[in-house]
Amino acid sequence: MDVLNRRLFHLCKSCRWSHTAVFNPKPGLKFASPRTLCSVTDDQMLLSILESCKLSHDLRTAAIVHSKIVKHGYGMHSLLLSTLLKVYVACEKPTLTQKLLTEIRFLDFDVVSGNLLIDSFVKAGEINNAKKVFSALHARDVVTWNLIIGGYVKNRLFLEAIEMFKEMLETNIEPDGFTFASVVTACSRLGALSHGKWVHGLMIEKKIELNYILSSALVDMYSRCGRIETAKSIFDSAQKTHVSIWNAMINALAMHGLGLDAISVFSNMEMNDISPDHVTFIGVITACSHCGLIEQGRTFFNLMQQKYSSIQPQIEHYGAMVDLFSRAGLLEESCAMIEKMPMEPDVVIWRTLLSACKTHNNSKLGEVIVGKIKHLGSGDYVLMSNIYCSTNKWYNAETMRQTMNKKGVHKNKGRSWVELNGIIHHFKAGDKAHAESEVIYTVLEALIRLSRMEGYVSERDLVLMDISEEEKEENLNYHSEKLALAYGILKSSPGTEISISKNLRTCLDCHCWVKIVSRVLNRVITVRDRVRFHRFEKGACSCGDYW
Repeated sequence: MDVLNRRLFHLCKSCRWSHTAVFNPKPGLKFASPRTLCSVTDDQMLLSILESCKLSHDLRTAAIVHSKIVKHGYGMHSLLLSTLLKVYVACEKPTLTQKLLTEIRFLDFDVVSGNLLIDSFVKAGEINNAKKVFSALHARDVVTWNLIIGGYVKNRLFLEAIEMFKEMLETNIEPDGFTFASVVTACSRLGALSHGKWVHGLMIEKKIELNYILSSALVDMYSRCGRIETAKSIFDSAQKTHVSIWNAMINALAMHGLGLDAISVFSNMEMNDISPDHVTFIGVITACSHCGLIEQGRTFFNLMQQKYSSIQPQIEHYGAMVDLFSRAGLLEESCAMIEKMPMEPDVVIWRTLLSACKTHNNSKLGEVIVGKIKHLGSGDYVLMSNIYCSTNKWYNAETMRQTMNKKGVHKNKGRSWVELNGIIHHFKAGDKAHAESEVIYTVLEALIRLSRMEGYVSERDLVLMDISEEEKEENLNYHSEKLALAYGILKSSPGTEISISKNLRTCLDCHCWVKIVSRVLNRVITVRDRVRFHRFEKGACSCGDYW
């Protein structure tokens, strides 16, 4: 234990509370007077004190214990040091955590201590520190692997989770149901079908029993990868005794715009005496929202309160109803729903309504909503600017654009990815980083020329107005999903279905363009955006242009 330990030892050697100058501690539980505490030398007592420090966030006492650990030769006591690390994590002291972790990185933790430490770091969002502990462990068990793989998934590092799973397969430790649940989720969030099918095949090969957690994960994975029929078949063959599997199927159908099918699953659920929960109603109202089933959505919202009184509407339910009304252009009803909410509307609800103001050209209400959002993000500025553009309020649009520049707010970059031969290729708007960038742009430009001959006209109003018309068109031409589609066409055989995922909601221009490309090339093209699935075939989209 090096510099940090010497510093702590020096602070505590005279039994003074000089730690406060360094740590600025929060008030917390005090276990004994400074002098009494400094007389403690037993490692079990020190461990007990640290456990209490972790619960009470008493950093000052923990600092004294740290100095005792050094003074009395416990510098290689893995359980004491791992618990001390947890205290620093709990007290939100990343600098101290990092220093201590660096100094003990060569310590041989036992598996239990290492697992507890990894778990603490994962829960605190410190995935890099969790990986450092994982790498330092000489012995690992299935729990160790599950914690690090699950940690990557929780931190949205889905590719890293899959790669870690592949490393696990090279060891003599067999993955269990928890491992597969995390990896299937990673494949689901990536929309990586070939990875997902491979993992599913391993589950079958290793005879992993499909409980409701794994069945739900597989339904979610196949639906998010564009294979709704496969998701249905898994649902049909699964044991449907738990509400989670029904929720997974309802959410899958909602994502694919199959609202009536989702309602049918809900009805079957009731017939099978499975009580819905709050997640069920979020899913079925969302399904109604994506299909314009206004009256059905109202019915489910009322049913939740009238028949299932134990389920109190939460902010997500109100948000789903606001989305239902907003998509249908019923902006007054959206506002009325917000007014009767028993809780404060969150930024998601305000942005849902703001997006509807853009769709339905209501700049007046849009201005009111912008005033309600405490911390405007780039999407809020862009939406409001586009609302002004769509209503020919050019001065207001320019003012909004200048405000963005003044505050250093930049528009979020669209990102799309396509999986080909087990490899996921990522693209950003206007991206030229790909190794085959030149030929991708050649294919894209050829597709644009071909689509223009078939009647495609770019939606130039979607681009902020302070650039020329030619620049606007070029900006739209190089959206990330267009680049991903061009690459997919370049690398696949004629007639092959192409699946693309995107981090943002797909724009009107790309939606119109992909419809034409699907007809001209006679291709099925699926695009999973932030909101839902779009299946393009023969010049039409499964959303019915309602999204």
